[in-house]
Amino acid sequence: MKALVTGATGMLGNNLVRLLLNDGVEVRAMSPTADRSQSLAGLDVERCGADIRDPDAVAAATRNVDVVFHCAGCVKIGWSDRDQHDAINFGGAKNVADSLRGRDVRLVHVSTVNALGVARPHQLANEEDYDERITPCPYVTSKRAGQEYVLRQVQTADLDAVVVHPGFLQGPWDWKPSSGQMLLSIANRYTPMVPLGGVSVVDVRDVARGTVSAFHRGETGRGYILAGHNMTYRELWRLMADTTGARCPRVPLGPINRAIAGLSIDMTYRLTGREPLVNSAALQLSAMNLWYSSERAVDELGYHFRSAQESVQDAWDWLLRYQADQLPVRERKLAYKRTG
Repeated sequence: MKALVTGATGMLGNNLVRLLLNDGVEVRAMSPTADRSQSLAGLDVERCGADIRDPDAVAAATRNVDVVFHCAGCVKIGWSDRDQHDAINFGGAKNVADSLRGRDVRLVHVSTVNALGVARPHQLANEEDYDERITPCPYVTSKRAGQEYVLRQVQTADLDAVVVHPGFLQGPWDWKPSSGQMLLSIANRYTPMVPLGGVSVVDVRDVARGTVSAFHRGETGRGYILAGHNMTYRELWRLMADTTGARCPRVPLGPINRAIAGLSIDMTYRLTGREPLVNSAALQLSAMNLWYSSERAVDELGYHFRSAQESVQDAWDWLLRYQADQLPVRERKLAYKRTG
């Protein structure tokens, strides 16, 4: 079997490439930086340096494969770069889906739980029952538009596709890093305030395995949430602080402080044109309960996930080994001793 993995240098894509190779699958790894990326070093893959926004390049990349795992995406929580989000998250999904119409090739489209919505009071969100009133930042709206396009092609055209919705990823091979930024932030500087909401923490390796299971066992046109442990930010940040040896935030970030901080950040963004990682959209999302049930994936795909403690510890160990330049000074010394 031969698989195309788009976004192969990203966190999920890179873990997926490694899992497929371990399973004996031939892999074509696609990314604009695939030809030179450190994340693919030493891996027996066919490197495909193509841009997901180019329909001709996507069509060429999808030739002579049995399955496409579409992991490529623009992931930034904020109000900026709407055109880039739309071009990659919607336009990329469109290019992939259009290239596979009428062909005997299955598409596993990687969306996100954020494209669904948030949990209703006193219950977990699932694939059919959720509150759509999530912060409509470009990341959310573009990912939602991408998955909707794919599902429309399943209904109106000859396309075999399933959709997976990962939760908040933790674990190794986070080269950018992406979700590992939260772990690095906890380790690098003390922030006294902690958001009131929560996320569904899941190991990226378990999501990669669930994504492969969706290819083998998923029903065409069906969506599967691949989430994990539903934790408040207080619980998650305490776990991250304990893992990294940092101080744990303790003061709740209530609505008044959140509104003041968001207004101040947005004013700075308008003046400088640079939007920081912590912005009003991120603050709004951090107050929501992004908690989900993976029951459908467990029942239909055989999905399972390991403990949050193991995922966070493995993420930190990987950062110590591969991202020492982004660590606190004390950890850089430890990392140097371990590798030296």
